[in-house]
Amino acid sequence: MSVRQERVRELLKRQIGEVIRREYSVETVGVVTVNEVGVANDLHSATVFVGVIGSAEQRKKALSVLQKDRKRLQGLLAREIVLKYTPQLRFVMDDSATTATRVLAIIDEIEKTEKDSPENEAPPEDH
Repeated sequence: MSVRQERVRELLKRQIGEVIRREYSVETVGVVTVNEVGVANDLHSATVFVGVIGSAEQRKKALSVLQKDRKRLQGLLAREIVLKYTPQLRFVMDDSATTATRVLAIIDEIEKTEKDSPENEAPPEDH
């Protein structure tokens, strides 16, 4: 990835997050985070990976609202950043945080089970 692509990617990530926070209430769509932005080589399109902290209904609604309002969000973004082309946005749900949390919970459960099992107790010492 070129330095320019990297800079545009970071700029988009920050600004899209700001626009989303400003435009949508937490009660409606939960807390929407922009986890990552992938930009095409020509910078004409960008895939925005979003995470949503909230109920399952809020998660579904958030992605639906973002996809429906894509053009409007691109327009708001175009006013805030100076690029030759404002990339066409595509929103994708990023479940990596949810998956990571679930994996950590499973690991904790395994460790707790192993610690509580009688076979892991130290044998009595003979003196």
